[in-house]
Amino acid sequence: MFNIAIDGPAGAGKSTIAKIVAKELGFIYVDTGAMYRTLALACYRENIKPEEEEKVVEKCNSVEVTLGYEDGIQKVYLNGKDVSTKIRQEVIGNMTSSIAVYPPVRKILVAIQQDLAKKNNVVMDGRDIGTAVLPDADLKIYLTASTRTRAERRYKELIEKGVDCNIDEIEKDIKDRDYRDMNRQVSPLVQAEDAVLIDSSDMDINQVVEKIKSLVKK
Repeated sequence: MFNIAIDGPAGAGKSTIAKIVAKELGFIYVDTGAMYRTLALACYRENIKPEEEEKVVEKCNSVEVTLGYEDGIQKVYLNGKDVSTKIRQEVIGNMTSSIAVYPPVRKILVAIQQDLAKKNNVVMDGRDIGTAVLPDADLKIYLTASTRTRAERRYKELIEKGVDCNIDEIEKDIKDRDYRDMNRQVSPLVQAEDAVLIDSSDMDINQVVEKIKSLVKK
């Protein structure tokens, strides 16, 4: 099996890039962030606050998160129901980075992710894939971009969806999430020693995809 790990901060384009790379290589794409977002959604629906660790862990242990593929597109299911679009709300994204710090929550999902990687050629993206989930991945990428670039991308996405937003507030959210992700006690966001750094601030999607494919060939 050939495993590709793509790590990096929020808004760096990891999911977009990973999906395209997986499709072009014929690999399975595993969106680990979507799996964490699904657990966050389960808690949010029960009005459980991120700081209520015991309740969060109890809820996460009582639900089932599964992945499926429809027309080659990954879907994520919460107790058998497709929640792929519901987990993309901003409020769920912010809650996700808060609950992902709890070791039992990570343990639940890491086991599923490692099992997928043992049985399939995968492209997996997240915050700690190359360092904790797939430390023996064949290729590790650390994909980043400046906070302003990431805020501009998110702003554009939201405006296109008709959402009223402020780019400075988005950038502040991104900086806050970076801080939480990089300073959490369990599996903080860090570039693996053997990861290839790709800064996409001045690159388009195509250029990043081609760069990763050339690294796979090597």
